[in-house]
Amino acid sequence: MRLVKKQHWFKGRLYIVENVEAEVCTECGERYFHATVLDAIDRMIAADHRVKEVLSVEVLTA
Repeated sequence: MRLVKKQHWFKGRLYIVENVEAEVCTECGERYFHATVLDAIDRMIAADHRVKEVLSVEVLTA
């Protein structure tokens, strides 16, 4: 189990959540998140929460 940053969409908005528990494949680096962890992130975002930083992100079309 490792702590990673996760990009998480919730109600059409993108959030970056730090220190999220994930299983990480030692072969390819793919990350696996347990459903309970994802549900906890949804609850945290839906409730009043502290914002560490606000980022600006460019969106491109190929």
